[in-house]
Amino acid sequence: MARDRLVVLNAMMDQGVIPVFYHPDPEVCVKAIQACANGGAKCIEFTNRGDFASQVFLEVTRHFAKADPSVIMGVGSIVDAPTAGIYIANGANFVVGPLLNPDVAKVCNRRMIAYSPGCGTASEIGQAQELGCEIVKVFPGGSVGGPEFVKAVLGPMPWTKIMPTGGVDVTEASLKPWFDAGIVACGMGSNLITKALLDAGDYAGIEARVRETVRLIKTIRGM
Repeated sequence: MARDRLVVLNAMMDQGVIPVFYHPDPEVCVKAIQACANGGAKCIEFTNRGDFASQVFLEVTRHFAKADPSVIMGVGSIVDAPTAGIYIANGANFVVGPLLNPDVAKVCNRRMIAYSPGCGTASEIGQAQELGCEIVKVFPGGSVGGPEFVKAVLGPMPWTKIMPTGGVDVTEASLKPWFDAGIVACGMGSNLITKALLDAGDYAGIEARVRETVRLIKTIRGM
């Protein structure tokens, strides 16, 4: 059963970083996602990538429903409503996309699921807000103007909640300008869950890296 949308949105903002992850092996997914949760990032964005990705997602969400219900599974790279519906039926508690699709917003709103579409202009952000999107993904974050873009949008639209993905790294030098500009969270993929750690099966290393990133974000925020 889907979690309350407000609970999910608050959890995303509280942890500050959303790990973005995909692997075709459900066992690897479970271990990596549990490492992220243990490190303080319980909201995970599973990337819809490749054939049978939705089946992998279903296996993973079923696992955490029993093993660790505190984990909040979401799905990313969603560009159409039918795919969003499949993942919602398979347990997705939030939906993220690289683009804005009103049909996806309609499906998510009908089921009271948080939708964070990818936007690259103030007009797209405004349209997303009209469609009921509370947190808007800025994508690709580093290419549309970075922290300066965030500042420019928040000037005339201070109610906007922005979550960039792309162009964000785990260092203070990268994170501080983004959060100082006013973002509420950031999505982070291979910069956080690195290929080297995955290839080595170093899930303790993933947990430590996530924990340090969450801690650093709280420090930057003055929490």
